[in-house]
Amino acid sequence: MAVYNKQAPLLSVDAIRDCLSHKFSPQHVTHLITVSCTGMSAPGLDLQLMELMDLKKTVFRTSINFMGCYAALHALKLGDAICKANKDAQVLIVCTELCTLHFQKEATMDNMASSLLFGDGSSAVLLMSDEAKHEGVIIDSFYSEINPKGKRDMAWELSSSGFLMTLSGYVPDLIEEDFAAIVERAMAKADMKEVSHWCIHPGGKKILQAIQKSLALGNGELQCSYDVLREFGNLSSASILFVLKKVLEKKTANQRIFGAAFGPGLTVETFTAHS
Repeated sequence: MAVYNKQAPLLSVDAIRDCLSHKFSPQHVTHLITVSCTGMSAPGLDLQLMELMDLKKTVFRTSINFMGCYAALHALKLGDAICKANKDAQVLIVCTELCTLHFQKEATMDNMASSLLFGDGSSAVLLMSDEAKHEGVIIDSFYSEINPKGKRDMAWELSSSGFLMTLSGYVPDLIEEDFAAIVERAMAKADMKEVSHWCIHPGGKKILQAIQKSLALGNGELQCSYDVLREFGNLSSASILFVLKKVLEKKTANQRIFGAAFGPGLTVETFTAHS
């Protein structure tokens, strides 16, 4: 936690500056949402970022902690609600995960899988009301489901030797079994007829393969997810925004995006968007 307290703010500032990219002023940020499941303290990351980024002292702050890999979508859902309630809101979301701090020396399958899969990273996104009329992706809807059959197959627990990960080999089977039906229900809620780009959390190669099989996707349709997994590993909550950035870099016309991430519960969080 001491290492997280020192390094997470620096990494987060880099992500925020990349996000704002001299187009938006930190002084105009009205809401700050910090997301992490790999480090916690009080005062925490939110107050550190307020100081480092010279945000207004009146900025609304909240933190989403310990929700795992789907937490960025939970933050987007919260930010979307804020923007719908306040047309002048500028909501800055920062997801910062230092997963490698929780390396475990005992040679169990869970510990080895975690060490192979997870990496460190930070991602940031700025949300505004549609009335702001800035370029960017427009969020249409959110949908989530919990599959209690997988409640113990994906877990993240505190212990005297650090944070302990449980990641059962059964998780890809659960996702393959249920994902197509969840997508169908999410698209029905959004009144979405087709998907041009898939923005899927790169939880691991087997999980991406399970999704590809469940949805009968062709080769290349999950390429952005595979690229993030290959280049950075699973970055927990930060991952889905890395994938979204790659999707948006394609800059194709009339993008219809379906996104999904998975975490403890077993929770499936989804969103639909267009550009």
